[in-house]
Amino acid sequence: MRNASVVTVFILLGIPHTEDLETMLFVLFLSFYIFTLMGNLLILLAIISSTRLHTPMYFFLCKLSMCDIFFPSVSSPKMLFYLSGNSRVISYAGCVSQLFFYHFLGCTECFLYTVMAYDRFVAICYPLRYTIIMSHRVCAILAIGTSFFGCIQATILTTLTFQLPYCGPNEVDYYFCDIPVMLKLACADTSALEMVGFISVGLTPLSCFLLILTSYSCIVSSILQIQSTEGRYRAFSTCSAHLTVILLSLMPVVLIYLQPTPNPWLNATVQVVNNLVTPMLNPLIYSLRNKEVKYSLRKVLQQVAFLPEK
Repeated sequence: MRNASVVTVFILLGIPHTEDLETMLFVLFLSFYIFTLMGNLLILLAIISSTRLHTPMYFFLCKLSMCDIFFPSVSSPKMLFYLSGNSRVISYAGCVSQLFFYHFLGCTECFLYTVMAYDRFVAICYPLRYTIIMSHRVCAILAIGTSFFGCIQATILTTLTFQLPYCGPNEVDYYFCDIPVMLKLACADTSALEMVGFISVGLTPLSCFLLILTSYSCIVSSILQIQSTEGRYRAFSTCSAHLTVILLSLMPVVLIYLQPTPNPWLNATVQVVNNLVTPMLNPLIYSLRNKEVKYSLRKVLQQVAFLPEK
């Protein structure tokens, strides 16, 4: 259907009920954003610089860090821009881009968590066949597949949202363009689209969660059969870090998109946690519970600290 929209720009109203808190929020969110970028860049450097970490698990962790760099960058720069006293106006194309890349990167991460759970399942349940099953070719296909299916999901959601006519108010009661707030501005019946979006956005994380749950049920069963206490602790340590990250990432999706009566302030708070806090915590969770990553990070920081002058 051809878009008959007459709206060319939208105005982002920001986080509800935070009037006169712009300066404090700017400092807080800027700190989160900087720490997120620095933490994930350090994880990338640690993995790339250490040959011991050139394994499938760290390859997927490397991709997760890249997603955690780009994911908050979809909405944070614009939010920080208007919190610093600048214009809240965003173009129609900018709004489309925000919605697409938010769901593209979000879905990619969701699929990536599922792949990482499968990787741990193979490593713990089939250790002798691990290098054969998780070959370089398989890892590349799985990594590309997460982005491919994330792109398809985001394209469907973005197309359905912006095929609607937007001809009335252009004030987005949120801090970035997302499906629920955009549907409120549409000049057409959105009930069918709301149902499609509800099923699509809800079904993806639910399917991933069930697959992850299946993988970890098998993992727990295998870990309990390990005779060595050290081996059992090491397996649980690696898996607990992954499970913590999954819960931090999937719970906000459930709270935002699957609640029966949306609460704008709660949604915005949870969304900020999902967009800024979780990507910032991921490097800490993986590095603090992983001796190999900590060792590699220490080497990277030492090299930076003692870099000779030219």
